[in-house]
Amino acid sequence: MWEYLKLTRIYTKPKGQLPDYQSPVVLHTDRRSIEDFCNKLHRTIAKEFKYALVWGSSVKHQPQKVGKEHVLNDEDVVQIVKKV
Repeated sequence: MWEYLKLTRIYTKPKGQLPDYQSPVVLHTDRRSIEDFCNKLHRTIAKEFKYALVWGSSVKHQPQKVGKEHVLNDEDVVQIVKKV
């Protein structure tokens, strides 16, 4: 169903907590960068963005530090780190 509708599930992981597998952020397959993910959560997050930690099939290392341009795969887990 997810592939047919061209949707991607991205899970959030708050710092110091386990990933939230109950309520994924759903992105369209054409727009699934870290920046799109940030904008889906809240527009100000992209402005305060420093880097993201990603676990899943879109990265080589678990976790891997990535920038706004990184393209996410279905069921990746993302933790956003903001500027202080």
